[in-house]
Amino acid sequence: MYRTVFLAALLVFTLSPAAPAWNRSPAVEFAVLPQPLRHPEGLTVDRLTGDFYVSDFDYQGTSASGRIAVFARSGRWLRTLVLESSPALLGLDFHPITHQLLVLDFGAGKVLRVDPVTGATAVFAVPADPSGTGLNALTFDAAGNVYVSDSFRGIIWKTGAAGGTMAAWVTSPLLLPNGVPPFGANGLAFNSAGVLFVANTANDTVVQIPVANGIPGSPTVFVNSINGADGLIIDEADNLWVAANQADEIVVVDPSGKAIAKLGDFDGIAPDNSPVGLLFPASPVFFGEFVYVTNLALDLRDFNPQFNAVDSQYTAEVTTWNVARISRHLPPVHDRTR
Repeated sequence: MYRTVFLAALLVFTLSPAAPAWNRSPAVEFAVLPQPLRHPEGLTVDRLTGDFYVSDFDYQGTSASGRIAVFARSGRWLRTLVLESSPALLGLDFHPITHQLLVLDFGAGKVLRVDPVTGATAVFAVPADPSGTGLNALTFDAAGNVYVSDSFRGIIWKTGAAGGTMAAWVTSPLLLPNGVPPFGANGLAFNSAGVLFVANTANDTVVQIPVANGIPGSPTVFVNSINGADGLIIDEADNLWVAANQADEIVVVDPSGKAIAKLGDFDGIAPDNSPVGLLFPASPVFFGEFVYVTNLALDLRDFNPQFNAVDSQYTAEVTTWNVARISRHLPPVHDRTR
């Protein structure tokens, strides 16, 4: 009798729709970087053409200059842009007013203006104090001002739509790195109320900065415990979609900071030595019915042997890098309290 009751209860629990917390939409391959490009980090879409632009974070210097792979909306490779820059490129995006393609040259500490067809390169902006910078991601406000996160110095730099010298707009200990990997301020975006949200990768946090008449208020921690909070985008409902590079997933939190979805997962290494699913995801972007994200597949031990992560041995196997995509339609969360 006890065995029968126990098995019946186990079956009910297993089949109950309230049992799983997260219904993870799968991450599938969208595009493969052409050889010898490696470590795709930044990602953006030209909204006029539907073409995707992927920056190459070649921190090991296998190339003499920076490279950007361009893909059609089908995932077909179109061309590779070769820039007059360092090999280590990070964030990139099209300016919402001028439609210029802006690219962060992490290795040289500059913001570049790049021709999206030829790759012709010019300096768009530089920090007022360029020493020791780690320019990582960029975003824009409604007026077209440009904001750039500095992962090493805990600064948000700002310049106007025409570029030039960037001023230190916000400096805060909450934007400095205090963990692994040693990158602080990273992905950033404004919500509909004009609050700036900034991911801190090393601290596993998202920081919020209120803004009134263009003047920033005091930064505070909005949410904790996003493992390796990297790229960050915000949807029309003001939900934050954050690439958790150390958890190989996208974490979605609502405007209160409550997690409402965890999307994608790491599903192994394919026969061509590319990631299946997500592996150290870096930069997400919305387009159509999907969220697209770069698989940076970064082996942190390349920077310090002590930075051994749970997926480091998998990232070391990767020799073909790719971009993944996930449905942007959020699956329901089974909440026992409702």
